[in-house]
Order: sequence, then C-alpha cells, then structure tokens
Amino acid sequence: MNVETDHTIQRWFGRRTGRKLTAARQHLMMKLLPRLRLDPNSDLGDVAILFPELVDDLWMEIGFGAGEHLVAQAARHPNIGFIGCDPYINGVAALLAAINDQALTNIRVYDDDVRQLMPLMPAACLGRLYVLFSDPWPKVRHHHRRITVEANLGSFARLLRPGAEFRFASDQTEFAAWTLERLLRDRRFTWVARRADDWRLTPEGWFETRYEKKALARGIKPVYLNFMRTDAESP
Repeated sequence: MNVETDHTIQRWFGRRTGRKLTAARQHLMMKLLPRLRLDPNSDLGDVAILFPELVDDLWMEIGFGAGEHLVAQAARHPNIGFIGCDPYINGVAALLAAINDQALTNIRVYDDDVRQLMPLMPAACLGRLYVLFSDPWPKVRHHHRRITVEANLGSFARLLRPGAEFRFASDQTEFAAWTLERLLRDRRFTWVARRADDWRLTPEGWFETRYEKKALARGIKPVYLNFMRTDAESP
C-alpha cells in the first residue's frame, strides 16, 4: 500500500481542540456556526444558494488557523464567495468572532476534514485555493499526513478551473521544497515565478497570518509558492 496516496486513514491536521472557549465564543459556535456551516449534501456547484448575495467566484482556504487571512480576503473581495476549511475548534471560534464583528456575509465554514468535502464539490468550481502554513509533519514517518500529498494535489487540480491559482506558503523550508517537488512534476500545475527569488516574495494582495508573524519574529523567512492550474487533465 502506498501511504502517500492512501489518504483515507491518517488525518492531515493535529489537535482539534485547545483551551476552553469563552462564553461569547461558545455562543457563536452554537448560534452562528450552524448558519455558516457548509452542508456537504447541498448543491455545492450553485454559489447562488451558498451565499445570501450573488458572488462572482468561489475561493477556498484549507487550514485557516485563526482566520486572519480568510477574513481579510473576504473583506477586501465582497464579490467573492469564500469557503474556509479547518477542524480546529478554537480556530473556528476565532473566525466566527471576526465574521460577526465585521458582519461578513461571504464566508462559509467547513469544520471537518476537507478530504470529506472535496469529492462532493463540482469540478472546476474554484478560482483560487489557499494552503497557508499547514502542519508540516516534519517526521519522515508522518509525511503521508501532509496536506500536499499527491492524492490531495489531484483533488485540488479537479476543483481548480484552468487559469485558477493555487497559493501555498510555509515557514518550514523542507516542507515547502517537498511540496514544490511534487507540484513541479504535476502537469496540471505550473509555477508562475518570474524571478529566482519569487519564492521569497508575498503574492499580490497578501495578508499576514498569525503563524507567518511568529516565524518572522523568530527571523525565519517563509516560502511563498504561487501556481496556476493548467488545462492538463492528468499529472
């Protein structure tokens, strides 16, 4: 069995809970989350029923942490519908608090394993996909848990329409190189780097995340990779 392609057993994320939520955030989890939670049984191909107002495109972020980047993008692009995927309860609660504070209506939340959601989504439905500062699973025996294993890249390719963007960032150089190696040998993605040091530069319209800020404070320069979905149908 190839553990890298058998992604039905091992989870790609770490813990699901942290410290006890405040009463206010517990209230948001009970009252707001059910309204924003994405229903996998709904028609995910019809963005008109996912959001209260018509949106021009659908973008997704896998592993949104505390939601800083997701919220900032949604606030900047009110005409775009966003799906945020993360099973970490404390991060979901933080995202809900920000959504509530800013009265955002263009974010939907999937608070479970995204690998359960992706097969239910229609092909070529996304204009952009973010995977930012995902758990690097540094031990070799855990590499098959990384979110950028080949099986998941195949799912990303199916969801992204030709010309759509896949944005990846990490403060772990080895993990970034590991991911880059897999993307470069997959014909469904093309690296849009224009200069040798593009991997050091944040993409256009970037918003700093909490993990990124911590890395920079420690003197670690993150790696930023920006790929475009080609029209190739196989890797």
